[in-house]
Amino acid sequence: MYDMETVWCWVSDHVGFRGTIKNSPSDFVVTEIDMCGRLVNDVDCVRDTCTIDSSQLQPQPQPRPTPSKRPKKRERSPANDSERAVIPSDASLNTDPELSESSINSPSVEVKGRSLEMLLGCSIAESLEQFASSAKGGSLAMEGKEEATLLLVTFQEKGQRASVHKAVRQRYPFLKTVTSSAEIRVRLDPQYSELRQLVSEGEADGLFRFLDSRDTSSKFSFQPDGNKEHRKAVHHFVSRYFGKLLETKSFSGQGDGSRPDAVITVRFRDKINGSRKRAAHEYQGPSTPYTAFTLHKVNMETLDAVASLASQLGVLPSDFSYAGIKDKKADTSQTMVVKNVTIDKLKAKQSSIQNKDLKIYNLRTTTQHLRVGQLKGNHFSIIVRNVSKHLKDDPEASLAERVFGAIENVKERGFVNYYGPQRFGLGLNVQADQIGLALLKQNLVKALHLFFTPEEGNDPVNKAKRHFINTEDAKATLALMPEYKTRERLVLRALNRYGNSQEGCTRAWLSLPHYMRILYVHSYCSKIWNEAATFRLKTYDMHVVEGDLVTCDKPEQDLLSRNNQVHVVTAKDVESGNYSINQVVLPMPGNSIQYPSNKLTSWYQEALVRDGLQGCRFRIPALQLNVPGCYRPLLALPRRLECRWWESEEVLCTKEEAGFAVGEPDQPLKTGDALSLSFSLNPSNYATVCLREIMKCHV
Repeated sequence: MYDMETVWCWVSDHVGFRGTIKNSPSDFVVTEIDMCGRLVNDVDCVRDTCTIDSSQLQPQPQPRPTPSKRPKKRERSPANDSERAVIPSDASLNTDPELSESSINSPSVEVKGRSLEMLLGCSIAESLEQFASSAKGGSLAMEGKEEATLLLVTFQEKGQRASVHKAVRQRYPFLKTVTSSAEIRVRLDPQYSELRQLVSEGEADGLFRFLDSRDTSSKFSFQPDGNKEHRKAVHHFVSRYFGKLLETKSFSGQGDGSRPDAVITVRFRDKINGSRKRAAHEYQGPSTPYTAFTLHKVNMETLDAVASLASQLGVLPSDFSYAGIKDKKADTSQTMVVKNVTIDKLKAKQSSIQNKDLKIYNLRTTTQHLRVGQLKGNHFSIIVRNVSKHLKDDPEASLAERVFGAIENVKERGFVNYYGPQRFGLGLNVQADQIGLALLKQNLVKALHLFFTPEEGNDPVNKAKRHFINTEDAKATLALMPEYKTRERLVLRALNRYGNSQEGCTRAWLSLPHYMRILYVHSYCSKIWNEAATFRLKTYDMHVVEGDLVTCDKPEQDLLSRNNQVHVVTAKDVESGNYSINQVVLPMPGNSIQYPSNKLTSWYQEALVRDGLQGCRFRIPALQLNVPGCYRPLLALPRRLECRWWESEEVLCTKEEAGFAVGEPDQPLKTGDALSLSFSLNPSNYATVCLREIMKCHV
């Protein structure tokens, strides 16, 4: 288990002091700072031009059409006068096994002015009609011609071929079109035939036409079904063939009581429009509504708040996006964006959502989701209670001098930019970095068992986890798991559907949103970064040395992407003093970063070998995870660090909540004076790490 206490280094040598934090959530107030530098709890902050402006983000790789990939200029001919259908090229269709050309069928997207007769000619169109009738009637199968194909036409121009593909699929959703050397052939689609063994013709046609529509704001529903095993088979079919594009969910309906009906609803996954196989202008479709708002929560996990909102709005948790996860035992405010919910719908639900722990306000429309890291930082207002000197401190020393001396030191010199304990799971038997290591080793079954490892105690959550570890019975565990445990229930539902095999565990991990899956891997990489930072400081102290990586400009964000330029410090740089310790960065492990050219090079290699990751490519294809890595500044500086001294009678101590003792925990702390601290940090800086440097003790 990772123990942060063994790797800690200090920047300043002041003595510090002790106290208690988080006696109540109101003692730890976190307010997000948007991309324009405004606090998001400002009730006048009703415009989204700053908070949702992706141009202010760090550079992120986006699929863009290159000059060599732009559509060729169309020649003027009768077949090309009408508007080209906005559909994938035949090349992309042939290279994506999840998206066969016939599995995209919809009458709702017309090929404007281009009927089959116009595209193919009457003779070929009649032959196609006869072929389709034979295929649909089953005569081809009876004649042993399951693989029978019909040559339609040969077109050299991609736009012409695309129009033919679209027109055929619109009229005959059970046929598959295939391009080979500019020839378009058609045959019976085996995926459609397999689905027809499960559902009616109308349902099969509807699903394939929905898939072709590319309307991400719409949904498709099968007929109500009271047979659970049959519904499971339908879920399996959609997941097996279209799992990268579509997701399914069952919703309870009305039945005869003993076997209630349920409706399987299908919708597009969030990232379907990000495929690199399609140009940026393709698949625009109807606009998807996005609504931004400020979420205020008290003593609640961010994911629990999202699950609650999703339930009340009738959407999925994955429809919500936000810049980062905030502390649980705190009073926090942050911007969120919900997809597929209009501002009018959110306003109608606003009053029913409000309670003492959860509130939404500053509602406004926007055009896109939020990305992780899309913020300027966070502002913290923290009360440290029972402030006193360390037990071994000089009895003659002044407490006020200890406090204000510490504040001035950290203002000037900052603190080591460690990832805080909450990144790994403070006090847990299994920490997030252990799960991340198992995932990087692609041992998905072991990672799942680590995920369900119980803690001490007999509370409902640990009872449920213990039951799963002992029995591997996902269905029974799901019944025991409390509703608010969103992640655990998502995984258990997938295990119940797909089983506990390697494939089932893969599906279980995929049931979690991408940001949840990658969080565990990032936790492991964060542990390596913390250890590297300690090695760097113990080896080279606060000096810039040859081989260090530095950033030339002061970064706007704390985490630098792999696209940011870093410079390897040379002997000449050291001699001339070109760079300061505040410009030194260390890499987070990944597949697209470079390592320092000094003793840290071998240190990183040995750390990965120690953990069994020699040769690791930092990709987990089965979970659609890629870890490119990034650069993180070695030191961090708080902005606008201010403090106010409160006399004990001015601060009401909460007796019901003892809080976390900071200092020597085995010694009783007397009620004393309190200190109010206010400061801002860059994204991914930890307030608890800053407090450790100020107080010179572990919090």
